[in-house]
Amino acid sequence: MSSSAARSGKKGAGTKSPATLGFGVPATSDPHHFRVEIPRANTGKIHITERLGLQALSDEHAVIDRILLERPRWTAIRGEVQRAFNARLKGHGLKTSAWKVGDNPVDRLLGKELCVLAWAVEHMDMDRIPVAVRNWLAMRPEERWWLFAMTAMSTGGVRDGDRGWRLALKHALGDVAQSEQLATSTRKQLTRNDPDLAIPDLFDPQ
Repeated sequence: MSSSAARSGKKGAGTKSPATLGFGVPATSDPHHFRVEIPRANTGKIHITERLGLQALSDEHAVIDRILLERPRWTAIRGEVQRAFNARLKGHGLKTSAWKVGDNPVDRLLGKELCVLAWAVEHMDMDRIPVAVRNWLAMRPEERWWLFAMTAMSTGGVRDGDRGWRLALKHALGDVAQSEQLATSTRKQLTRNDPDLAIPDLFDPQ
């Protein structure tokens, strides 16, 4: 998909939709993507991992454990996340998906966005989670990508919850005023002429 087409969400006339798995993962050999593992047991935690695929420097670093999320917290976000992701997929002419028991592949950029919300709610009071979801939905995709990048650098592992950027996400997304401040700061960073903040093309194979 070309850069202009990816940003507009439209495909060229006569362009055939690429084959995908789950939520927008290219059906190619070992692509970079995320995986959401949903256990059959209602008490089991949801495991989100990042799979670097062919980009991995070694087999040892091919899979990154991002978070283990308690089932009630996952239940509180899964519906809105699914609707948001499917709207994006439809906009790019890609097939939609639904969460199911077992492994759920997620496009590498959508996976980053999911991690931002999951990290924010993992230790949040349950009654604040709807606020966090609304604040997350109000963000632009590139803002979520930037927040993932900043968080993943120092506190992006499965044991890094409730500190550093993870703690900042919890407070910011759980509070309307702080969320607006965070979004303003993020937008300022994204407008800098910095190659490290370049916005990638959505759903392009890696």
